Amino acid sequence: MKLRCTLLTGALLLACSAAAADKYPRLGPLPPPPIPQDNPNTPEKIALGKKIFWENRLSGDNSMPCVSCHLPALGWGDGGQLSRGYPGTKHWRNSQTILNSAYYNKLFWEGSVTSLEAQAPAAAGGSVAGNGDDSVMEMRLRFLPEYVAEFRQVFGTEWPRINDAWRAVAAYQRTVVSDAGKVPFDRFVKGDKQALNASQKRGMALFHGKAGCIQCHNGPLASNQQFHATGVPPHPGFRDDPLTQVTHRWQHYQKGVPEAVYRNATGDAGLFFVTKNPGDIGKFRVPSLRELKYTAPYMHNGIFATLAEVVDFYDKGGGTVQNKSPLVKPLKLSVQEKKELIAFLEALSMDEPLIHDDPKLPGDYQPLPPPAAPAMTLK
Repeated sequence: MKLRCTLLTGALLLACSAAAADKYPRLGPLPPPPIPQDNPNTPEKIALGKKIFWENRLSGDNSMPCVSCHLPALGWGDGGQLSRGYPGTKHWRNSQTILNSAYYNKLFWEGSVTSLEAQAPAAAGGSVAGNGDDSVMEMRLRFLPEYVAEFRQVFGTEWPRINDAWRAVAAYQRTVVSDAGKVPFDRFVKGDKQALNASQKRGMALFHGKAGCIQCHNGPLASNQQFHATGVPPHPGFRDDPLTQVTHRWQHYQKGVPEAVYRNATGDAGLFFVTKNPGDIGKFRVPSLRELKYTAPYMHNGIFATLAEVVDFYDKGGGTVQNKSPLVKPLKLSVQEKKELIAFLEALSMDEPLIHDDPKLPGDYQPLPPPAAPAMTLK
């Protein structure tokens, strides 16, 4: 559905039909992130979670903390097409930014977990990600007196527990969110009509109208969190890089795909791996459009380096793929319209990137004190 929008007296007024306004949730400033009742945020828990996010000892070989794939200076991703893998491996998907992940109800590109509390251990223990073992990581925490004291303060336990570590990481990630006061579009919606320039306002009209972006990228997050197949080109590494091929075939194998499929696969089946429904082959969760200015490359395999490439892809009607979304059609945008659409997309990012300084981590492991000797009694 293409929405009809009108430019009046040099200022943008979105004169959309009532039916269209009802069909798609409006873009708007992000509300405070939802906090689950069973994991309330506290300053102490957030501070502990930040340390755990940077803690290299919560990985298989002490080299893969969360921050290794989610660097603040690289838009809270890792800047590569495919995420770096555990040493000796390569990953097979783009390291999606954790910016505003607090608002997702499904995490990872295929939506395989439904909370940040579940996302953290899945990444830390993933064989081509952190490759950590829960029992080993928990024991490492217990041999660091500073963590023992902090976990006791935050969670009231005698010793650190690994599930509490993930709860702390989740609490910290809920602070990695856009600041509406620094986002031009959010300021515009709140009444600052000078926050967007004329080009960005025309791009906003295209977003809601001719380009049809609002059909999937709606609501404050600029994502309806649904799954669509758009025909994104497969990553060339699946064809010509042996180490990437190893991961690609292994991922297919361990997700239950028959040998005839995994030995010849050149793409990524996405949501199908979760649902096992053939109608979901090639579908991926719609990503948020917030903070695009800082979070390149784009798509589940990082195949597009710039927003211009993304807009060109959709302008041509996407690619050829099984289960392709009927929403993806040629747009016939002019060169100028593409520039204006990109200008608006960039206005969904903060004026400056969100950067968090590295925390100070505990020092070396310390031996645990020996257990107290049982009291002697004389008879």
